[in-house]
Amino acid sequence: MQHLNICSILRYSAGVRERFRVQLTDDGSGTYGVWDGAVHGWRQSGLVDEEQALRAASDLEIQYDAHGPRNPDSVRRLEEPKAADRADWQSGEVDVWIRQDGEWFGRFCGEDKRVRWVSGKDLRAAPDRP
Repeated sequence: MQHLNICSILRYSAGVRERFRVQLTDDGSGTYGVWDGAVHGWRQSGLVDEEQALRAASDLEIQYDAHGPRNPDSVRRLEEPKAADRADWQSGEVDVWIRQDGEWFGRFCGEDKRVRWVSGKDLRAAPDRP
């Protein structure tokens, strides 16, 4: 199975509160930044493209929740992305899990290369694919 670039494009799904938001910076440079909604300030700026900023936001979402550093017991990193299927029959891979408000969410990258946080209730291990 070919591995997808798990962080190519991030869109948040319902259920995961979004602390980090990607947007154009306000300095007129035309670059992107990652806005931290918990502290109301830029976490990163000067990022050349949106994909780079989305990856940075996704990685920060794994490290922090709304209150500060995410409890290490609330993160499960996989050694390799694992094939998974969503309840809507979409195939893809999961590379990390986070727990928020007592529920586990997987960072799911579908065949469309869009990355989403998906409830663990909606993910299943995929059967072996040719």
